[in-house]
Order: sequence, then C-alpha cells, then structure tokens
Amino acid sequence: MRTRPDIMIKGALAALFLFFAGYAYAQATFETQELLIQTASGKTHSFTVELALKPDQRAQGLMHRESMPLDHGMLFDFGEARPVSMWMQNTPLPLDMVFIQRDGTISHIHRKSVPFSQAIIDSRGPVNFVLELNGGRAAALGISVGDRVLSKRIEQGK
Repeated sequence: MRTRPDIMIKGALAALFLFFAGYAYAQATFETQELLIQTASGKTHSFTVELALKPDQRAQGLMHRESMPLDHGMLFDFGEARPVSMWMQNTPLPLDMVFIQRDGTISHIHRKSVPFSQAIIDSRGPVNFVLELNGGRAAALGISVGDRVLSKRIEQGK
C-alpha cells in the first residue's frame, strides 16, 4: 500500500515533468514566408506567415500565443490532400481557419474559433493547407470561399 506522501511526491514529479516537457515543446521555431490572398472582388491582402511543416510544428501551432499582429498568420502544410481536423486547446487567440486546396483555392473558412475549445474543427473535405489568421480577419478583409491563396509554399505543392 502506498502512503499519501509517496502519491503526492509522484504527482508532483509528474506535474514537473509535464511542465518542462511543455516548455521544451513550446520552443519549436518556424520559418516565415510572405503569402497573398486574392479575393473575388480583386483585392489582394498580404500576410507574413509562419510555416508549420513538421509534425511537431503542426502539433504546436499557435498554442500559448497571447497575441499576433493583424498581418500575420500560420500556414500548416500537410504534404498531401486529406481531411484535416483542428482544435483550439491551449490556444488563447480566437482564430479564423482557412482551409486551402492544393491549387491555392479556399474551400472552407471556420470563422472566430473559440479559444481553448476542444471542439473539432473539420476541413469539410480533403485539403493540403490550413491558414490560421486572427479571428474575424477573414470577414474584415472580405476573404471568402473560392478566393485564391498564393505563396512559394503553396506553389511548391502543385
């Protein structure tokens, strides 16, 4: 039979391990790249995006970020067309999630995701990329389904 102090020490050690594992995990670095979105109305919007290319980068995403400049975002590249599920656990920023086909066409936009939510956000079909922007940004700029996303990364996926 374990004693209460034994259980408390093991619990404290487990919590400490998770803290340091989370700290090390949060240290992933991201390359940046310019990205353009061309709307059906003919407007072009420019963003600087961080590239989430590797599994650890995609898993981290924008978790634990308190803020992001309006003209910034994160582009997730999945390397192939597939259904994608995202969530907002550990993410304090409300985000717009822009789901993008291989050719750069926007197929779906999930607007203003709820911070810290564990609800699944579905791509509604196979996509190659997901662009995360500050929540409400897509609507404010008139970005909608059918618009085109252009970047070196997306052009490489063609």
